[in-house]
Amino acid sequence: MHQKHVLLIDGMALLFRSFFATAISNQFMVNRHGNPTNAIQGFLRHSLTAIEQVKPTHVAVCWDMGQKTFRNEVYTEYKANRQEAPLELIPQFDLVKEIATHFSFANIGVKGYEADDCIGTIAKVANSETKVSIVSGDKDLLQLLTDHVEIWLVKKGYGEYDRFTHSRFQEEYGITPAQFIDVKGLMGDTSDGYPGVKGIGEKTAFKLIREHESIEGILENLHLLTPGQKKKIEADLDMLHLSRKLAAIHCEVPLPELYYNEWSGVPSAAGEIVDHHELKTVHRFLASYQAFTGERI
Repeated sequence: MHQKHVLLIDGMALLFRSFFATAISNQFMVNRHGNPTNAIQGFLRHSLTAIEQVKPTHVAVCWDMGQKTFRNEVYTEYKANRQEAPLELIPQFDLVKEIATHFSFANIGVKGYEADDCIGTIAKVANSETKVSIVSGDKDLLQLLTDHVEIWLVKKGYGEYDRFTHSRFQEEYGITPAQFIDVKGLMGDTSDGYPGVKGIGEKTAFKLIREHESIEGILENLHLLTPGQKKKIEADLDMLHLSRKLAAIHCEVPLPELYYNEWSGVPSAAGEIVDHHELKTVHRFLASYQAFTGERI
């Protein structure tokens, strides 16, 4: 019997990435129904390309469900610096989920949590006999790496990935994936709108965690830090703890009972939804797409 291999797709990351890849030249790919489809078409190409390489037995796509999550209750400025979604992208949020179901992708999203939290929860509950591959563009997910969980970070174009295993991460960064949360707590994240410790950048954050193992270890050894480092951390102590809390992926999301679908190739019915919404680039892609079952779509 083949090992179960679950592919978790960060739907929001791939959808936004696909939208801006063509929006920069105003290629919104509006169909006859008046709906822009550029983000959807890029998302499908990314997802199917990943499936072809990963060869999973099960697939799920995780989504954000609105802008507000429990992190906004903890820190009102969380992601407050982000601009509103472009008008051409908004109608694609619901439509992409509808279309994804026709491709046998399970859509997972829980109000009050981010897609990352759903991904983390599924990865955590998977037993050691189940392999999990996560496709995203978000480095925050590296904290989820284990011996049976891999992260495939998308690079420019389709089919190019920066593939992280647990061992590769430790060799390159000199810390464990769990310690990466403390690094983020120290350095903050400007894209998510939490500052960490002002004046502590990525290089220093990694150095401090390598030397002291954790934020608690740093605080116990403040006397060993440089005067500048000690002063910065003491001045931003509350924000340090808060930033670490915001950086941690929540892995206890109340998921629906069925949270991934078995994958056995692109269903024949997918072609109908592609034609209905005039997903022309997807149509061309499917014409040459080889599902790993060996059947030409």
